[in-house]
Amino acid sequence: MYNTSFFKKILLIATVVLLYSCDKDFNAIGDNLIGDDHFGLEPEKYDVVAYDQEISPIQSNGLVNNALGIYDDKVFGARTASFATQVSLESYAPSIGAEPQIVSVQLTIPYFSHAISTNDKGDTTYVLDSIYGKPEDKLIKLSVYESGVQMRSSYFDNGSQFPQLYYTNQNADFDKFKIENPTPDGGIKRLNNSKNVKAENDEFYFNPTELKDVTKDEKTGVETTTRFAPQMRLNLDKTFFQTKILNASASVLSASDVFQQYFKGLYFKVEKSGSSAGNMALMDFSKGKITIKYTAKTDITTDAETVREDRSLVINLTGTTASLLDDVKTPAYQTALTDQNKTDGDESLYLKGGQGSLAVIELNAFGSKLTEIRNNKWLVNEANLVFHIDTDKMAGVYESKRVYLYDLTNNVPVLDYLTDGTGSGAALGKVIYSGIINIDATSKRGTTYKIRLTDHIRNIIKTTTAVNVKLGLVVSGDINTVASNKLQLKNTVITDAPRASVLSPLGTILFGGKSTVPENKRLKLEVYYTKPN
Repeated sequence: MYNTSFFKKILLIATVVLLYSCDKDFNAIGDNLIGDDHFGLEPEKYDVVAYDQEISPIQSNGLVNNALGIYDDKVFGARTASFATQVSLESYAPSIGAEPQIVSVQLTIPYFSHAISTNDKGDTTYVLDSIYGKPEDKLIKLSVYESGVQMRSSYFDNGSQFPQLYYTNQNADFDKFKIENPTPDGGIKRLNNSKNVKAENDEFYFNPTELKDVTKDEKTGVETTTRFAPQMRLNLDKTFFQTKILNASASVLSASDVFQQYFKGLYFKVEKSGSSAGNMALMDFSKGKITIKYTAKTDITTDAETVREDRSLVINLTGTTASLLDDVKTPAYQTALTDQNKTDGDESLYLKGGQGSLAVIELNAFGSKLTEIRNNKWLVNEANLVFHIDTDKMAGVYESKRVYLYDLTNNVPVLDYLTDGTGSGAALGKVIYSGIINIDATSKRGTTYKIRLTDHIRNIIKTTTAVNVKLGLVVSGDINTVASNKLQLKNTVITDAPRASVLSPLGTILFGGKSTVPENKRLKLEVYYTKPN
């Protein structure tokens, strides 16, 4: 009996100590009590001031992927995306050989694609990813020129070295200085100058067809087929590369810095092809290359003839790049960017990638309640911003699959982004922080984007020195990219914008927090509290 009673007392004391410890945790202002579940609690809703902000010409070098083509969504307007890049020899100081004679020059850049089926002959059907525009309006005019712009990664000023930036609005500069090699008849020579295959220039399109190269063994007659996933494949001017590369002095092919001064790069110019609206693709140009196939003399002779051998030389599309965008905005979009209401907020928030726009978000109403929240020791279970898509204005238009909310004041991610370790990849990463589009099961159209701000709000409540910063909302082409790019023309609101937004050609229109927006669509900060008695 004595032992049983003793253990019961010990158990009772331990229970009291445990409950006391839990009660101490319970009273930490702003801390989580029951995870992120709110168990049907009604949220406190705070008004939000949100307004449009134009992203003026923005730094576009160093992007992982770049747009090429034309995309007109009728909501934001038409965008024409050209591109410029340096080039580099795969191997410097190459041994060209004696009396080289060019056979072919081919430029190839893989598309983003995925296979959907393969038949019994081994032929694979592909679907292209990251293609924007109507299939029936697929044609663009594509011209590839030798670039006349010496692109650098840095420059010196008064003895200090600075990064060299290129901006989205510099297409006219590259177009002006492109090297127009004249043809014998006085015309202008672009490098992709095939007269027989217009699909390589005047009627170019992003072809999803699998490509096959068939080679035949001269001795056995056996044919070998090599298959390639869809790619841009352009036959370039042989005379140009015979002179520029094969007949060049050894000194200009000896090292990268000398070569890049000699051959400054390529300029991909995009224009409309007839009445076609055009298509646009996101591409990884760094995986592109130019393959020069040629023959050269050997020391072997047969029947008084010198034997020639097959050779090849590769030029890679690597080095400094620039994404060059020409935009023609619709009147409605232009008006939204010039008539912001920074006091009451805007009814519509226009988010557009590239040289586009973002939304500035201010949580002033929540900030005015901080003293009350702290004094009452309210505990934050969950906090969200829910953005409703204006489905009427976005009808028939590609919607951005993801948006990214960040600390605009300091150009850094919010705390919830940093603490979210879920998922991987551009589509699956940061799924708790989210910003992923929600799709209606019936219409198959986007309805909302939800951003988790729980940790951000807790931090503001708990840390009296924390600043209730302005937030920025942009479309995102890669949720894992958080670096910022510089604006060419800085203003009092933003000097930088997220690189993830520059990557995306898409946009979305959201309802803002203005009082004239219908209550069920109006942007508000929702915070679920546990309120101690």
